Amino acid sequence: MCRTKTGLARAARHRYLGRMNDISPIPVSAQSANNPERVRKPDWIRVKAPTSKGYNETRQLMRDKKLATVCEEAACPNIGECWTKKHATVMILGDVCTRACAFCNVKTGMPRKVDPNEPQNLADACAEMGLEHIVITSVDRDDLPDGGASQFVKVIEALRRTTPNTTIEILTPDFRNKHERAVEMIVTARPDVYNHNLETVPRLYPTIRPGARYYASLRLLESVKRLDPSIFTKSGIMLGLGEERLEVHQVMDDMRSADIDFLTMGQYLQPTPKHAKVMEFVTPAAFNAYAAIARAKGFLQVASSPLTRSSYHAGKDFAEMKAAREAKLAKAALAKA
Repeated sequence: MCRTKTGLARAARHRYLGRMNDISPIPVSAQSANNPERVRKPDWIRVKAPTSKGYNETRQLMRDKKLATVCEEAACPNIGECWTKKHATVMILGDVCTRACAFCNVKTGMPRKVDPNEPQNLADACAEMGLEHIVITSVDRDDLPDGGASQFVKVIEALRRTTPNTTIEILTPDFRNKHERAVEMIVTARPDVYNHNLETVPRLYPTIRPGARYYASLRLLESVKRLDPSIFTKSGIMLGLGEERLEVHQVMDDMRSADIDFLTMGQYLQPTPKHAKVMEFVTPAAFNAYAAIARAKGFLQVASSPLTRSSYHAGKDFAEMKAAREAKLAKAALAKA
């Protein structure tokens, strides 16, 4: 496994010449022939509006604790299902981002000051909900000297004190130009899963993720494993933005070169007319085909479906990923015996 920066860059730039007979069902066009501006969601994308008692209780708890959630801010299609089950992905460091990515529905502007009570409020909400696994993400905070890394550390520490049996998954920004120190701080706090999404293929970064750099994100994830190989690493991409099949395969190879354990793939959905357009609705069969290829490349866990999001079924996926690692280590030990 290539783990050095030089080796990673070489592997990332090597064009994938994989099998041309991979199963690749034709995506469904996102544009009507009669009206190219109209985007019609296929049946497999449509979800019911949230109305359950559990949904309303989760919503009220987030308000009471003054917590933001990516479920609401990013208009996640799974919010009804997850909140009904008392699952929520908390977004720390406020609800205003310092960047304006073309795919993201989170507000852009000048964020408020960091809330010193946020870590304990989050831990208290976790305890009240009885969560066995929690996912914490954040907006980009390029205005802060450490990009917000110290707040992630404080949240992890508060959770360890308040709900010591809860496993912790974090989904961080790229900490632009300061990721080495930021990642070192967070890794020292020892979350169970470190997630950072690549979001799309390198070719589309200038239009879809202009404030970020593909190889910088890869290096961030690689550095987590270098600092603590026991921490699971995770990353995801959106499909339907105009990427080519072999480009997706190349991203998989780049992730494996960085020793990433868990890959998520989901359908991009346009939040508002001002955001990047959906170029295609990728079929469930195509998502299954991508998942089969990813598993063959060696990921411990793969989640791939139109409605997959980074934290969708995160607790269940974490348990399966942990079991997969234990089985892999047991198999290796048996082979040496």
